[in-house]
Amino acid sequence: MMLVSWDKLPQEMKSEEVKAYYDILLNKKASLLFKRIFDIVVSILMIVLLSWLFIVLAIAIKIDSRGPVFYRQERITSANKPFRIFKFRTMVDNADRMGSLVTVGKDNRVTRVGAKIRKCRLDEIPQLFNVLKGEMTFVGTRPEVKKYVDKYSNQMLATLLLPAGITSLASINFKDEDGILLNYSKSGVEVDEAYIKHVLPKKMEYNLKYMKDFNFCADIKLMIQTVVSVLK
Repeated sequence: MMLVSWDKLPQEMKSEEVKAYYDILLNKKASLLFKRIFDIVVSILMIVLLSWLFIVLAIAIKIDSRGPVFYRQERITSANKPFRIFKFRTMVDNADRMGSLVTVGKDNRVTRVGAKIRKCRLDEIPQLFNVLKGEMTFVGTRPEVKKYVDKYSNQMLATLLLPAGITSLASINFKDEDGILLNYSKSGVEVDEAYIKHVLPKKMEYNLKYMKDFNFCADIKLMIQTVVSVLK
């Protein structure tokens, strides 16, 4: 089952706010089991079927700019544990050292090929390996870096009861997050401050609602919504 036992959760997650969501998920063991089986089967199938695309994108990235094909940043998943996320590199090498951990508008750190890959969310395909390993799931709260997780309220920590997700309702509704942050930046608000104080809380409203209403069939529907959103 994907739900970590209460005793094994870190102390910072053992609050009344988190327990309320834990009890809800505890009553949905069947859906959680189907969710994990689905993750394993579909991730394997997609890795095999998309192997040609991995090769094409890897070649395009190497030709376009210097640096590794994959971007391996430390993010946080279930039980507040760190893991290394797999993504195709869409920015110049060492971009983390050149600015904010979130991108804003037409970020000059994004490469030419990277911009096209990001537009179709193809940079996220390698996360299929994270899903297969159990570090991520297809639908769930997007994984944040520790810097932002440290700013979570007790209630927000409830989103760490399940593995981080590739997509979510928050991801769909905030697909123009770069533009939103750019508007804050233009008004004189620092990017990190805008993300922590304005964007993250709104995204968490969707994520917490997902935790409360979780069921496997809704996950399938949300995956279809994601595909439609990307193709628009």
